[in-house]
Amino acid sequence: MDAKTIRLYFALLVLHRLTLSTSTDTISISQTFREGDLLVSKQNKFALGFFSPGNSSYRYLGIWFYKISFQTDTVVWVANRDNPITGSAGFLSINKYGNLVLYGNKEEKFPIWSANVSVDLANTCVAQLFDSGNFALFQGSRRVIVWQSFDHPTNTLLPGMRLGLDKRTGLNRFLNSWKSTDDPGIGDYSLKLNPVGSPAFFLYDGSKPYWRGTPWPCGRPDIFNYSYVNSEEEIFFSYSHDDSSVLFQLMVHESGTLLWVSRRESDANWKEFWSASKYRCDSYGRCGANSVCDPKNVNIYECSCLPGYEPKFPRNWFPMRDGSGGCVRKRLKSSSVCGQGEGFVKVPQVKIPDTSTAVWVNMSMSRVDCEQECYKDCSCSAYASIKIPGEAVACLAWYGDLMDIVDLMDHSGYDIYVRVDAIELAEIERSNGFLEMKGMLAFLVVSVSSAWFVIILFVYLWLRKRKKRVKNKSNRRLFDSINGPHYHKDNFEADDIQTSRSHTDLAFFNLSTISAATDNFSQANKIGQGGFGSVYKGQLTNGKEVAVKRLSKNSGQGAEEFKNEAMLIAKLQHRNLVKLLGCCIQEEERILIYEYLSNGSLDLFLFDTTRSSFLNWSKRYKIIVGIARGILYLHQDSRWRIIHRDLKSSNILLDAEMKPKISDFGTARILEDDQIQHKTHRVVGTYGYMSPEYAVLGKFSVKSDVFSFGVILLEIISGKKSNGFHQEDPSLTLIGHVWELWQEDRALDIVDSTLKESYNSHEVLKCIHIALLCVQEDAMDRPTTSAIIVMLDSEISLPCPKQPAFIFRTSCNSSPIWEGPSSVNEMSITETVAR
Repeated sequence: MDAKTIRLYFALLVLHRLTLSTSTDTISISQTFREGDLLVSKQNKFALGFFSPGNSSYRYLGIWFYKISFQTDTVVWVANRDNPITGSAGFLSINKYGNLVLYGNKEEKFPIWSANVSVDLANTCVAQLFDSGNFALFQGSRRVIVWQSFDHPTNTLLPGMRLGLDKRTGLNRFLNSWKSTDDPGIGDYSLKLNPVGSPAFFLYDGSKPYWRGTPWPCGRPDIFNYSYVNSEEEIFFSYSHDDSSVLFQLMVHESGTLLWVSRRESDANWKEFWSASKYRCDSYGRCGANSVCDPKNVNIYECSCLPGYEPKFPRNWFPMRDGSGGCVRKRLKSSSVCGQGEGFVKVPQVKIPDTSTAVWVNMSMSRVDCEQECYKDCSCSAYASIKIPGEAVACLAWYGDLMDIVDLMDHSGYDIYVRVDAIELAEIERSNGFLEMKGMLAFLVVSVSSAWFVIILFVYLWLRKRKKRVKNKSNRRLFDSINGPHYHKDNFEADDIQTSRSHTDLAFFNLSTISAATDNFSQANKIGQGGFGSVYKGQLTNGKEVAVKRLSKNSGQGAEEFKNEAMLIAKLQHRNLVKLLGCCIQEEERILIYEYLSNGSLDLFLFDTTRSSFLNWSKRYKIIVGIARGILYLHQDSRWRIIHRDLKSSNILLDAEMKPKISDFGTARILEDDQIQHKTHRVVGTYGYMSPEYAVLGKFSVKSDVFSFGVILLEIISGKKSNGFHQEDPSLTLIGHVWELWQEDRALDIVDSTLKESYNSHEVLKCIHIALLCVQEDAMDRPTTSAIIVMLDSEISLPCPKQPAFIFRTSCNSSPIWEGPSSVNEMSITETVAR
């Protein structure tokens, strides 16, 4: 071969490699796809290539969203997830049998991954990456699909993919979580179809059911176009959407959460709009068989037995709040539910039981006929009459125990009818009859006393009118004290808001606007509850989402606290302080309107075993620094020196990017420029976060907030509540436990177990050191907030911490004001007094 031929050969080879790596979306049998090459779909939506996830040095072949910056959360499919490549010599090709094969290097005799197919006329095979994210192997001019990545998903379901069972081939398409953000290997959690009974998807932890989806075909319409297919050939679910500018993916996270997220190409992060298994009633079978889990029961036990049933293990049920044993029929031996006068009792608006033991009796049957069908079969324990979208009313019947029933707060559930014996039915009917008798008696009393009612009504209306005049004067005084006596209507929201420019830029909302934004303060929009009142999510007419804090009439937070928070936050502007948009003072209502922060409060993440895994050390460290910068602004950089007095994890809110924002300034106080500390006779705050000089003597200063910051810092590191800390020595608080470990050079033992070994031990030790400096007993020994910022941002030498305050718990009979972290309630002192 002459020199000219050799040069031509190498030129063609370079041209081939360049073309493959920059513009093509296909691989033919004559090409080799190597490190550095990239397949990009025609409209640049997806790319296929080699990558290393997170901090791993291993190489994997995968598919990811192409138009946004590559990160681990953009990867949607991995070929060799359990067989990583060491080094950078991996390559993919189509072999002589038409099989897609992946090798780690040239010396390997066997591929580390393959499509596991073999076809005739292999030289006609071509692999192509599509804009749907599907990577498919075709044969011949008719482009017959031989293999496709959509049939072998990893942890992500994309629009157009099918999840479920192909009965013809036995192919089962399901999702498996990654092991971690650094390891795409098969993890502990999987989303699989259970085809038994009425098909439903289950999220499994290993082989154990962890969460259950809605059975088919009971799904309700949403923003997507859903496909539910249950035929003789296939059982599967898929979805699609019409907005091509938005990216969607349904994924099984390594923490065990099922996430549905969206993102525009210009966004910095994915936004969660639906997730599963994050609330206590989401856990499969939490209350055992024949029971209902009610997430609305915040202060009492969430489990209750179905009509006609009682706890199987009462001692576990009530004192221990362990309902895993479930419920059994009352009078199991003395009565029968078969041909002995039994009947059915309605249980309204629930997530219907596990349909593994259910059968669709008829897809077109009235409720009365459905009940008759269930009544005929003694093994039928319950039935439901369900309206199928686009179809008639169907009859679904259960046989055996009823598992995983949840009372749905948003009224999106179905009514089920539970079979009870004759005794139970008679008791329920007697109870209903008694109520009817009471109703008739009440009607009679009202009729007899109607004349008196008219008189009382006139008196009531007169008193109400007088009270309203007094209330309006009070509202006017409060309005003027916040915003000055002169105001005008602004055109921000077409008379929905009254705005004044005299003292502050705070907007004043009409009550009708806030009521409409929160759907009349509906329970479905309720996102928080405290001694002060309730917090609701709302949406203004311009589409802006807001958080609405509605003060209770019995709230410990009175007019002064309301005025203090409204005036103070409106004049404070910092990225780490929650933004107050406005307030409402009308009739009996005192309402504050804030920016809506989608991730809620910090404590919801720290003290939840599932959600805490979302907070890796990097995020926690950024939260720590953000809180410190917010406090520094209050203490030093704002126009006043402000003492918050109630800093705690539940008052740190997180936005969509997990940036912290300090909230709840109702108890905050302003110090004069030359004032170091102040004393009060009314101590407000939360046990477990208050400094000793404030809790006992009522003295507060910037060092009081520093103490609270130190406690929050320990909670962020440990994932344990200061107020609810328990360990082998019950006399020790969280502060005391950390102090003992620090003295024994075992401080890292306190680190949250969900962080595993992914944290920076040097940074963690520095943060523990800073926390112990912040919670020292003498306020003079504690660092200033500006010094804390320097400690966090640099590697300066830190002083040795002295013994902290509140190392030990006090007994319930002790007399000091401070009760210590052993106090069972976690509300602020003002909230406790209000009760």
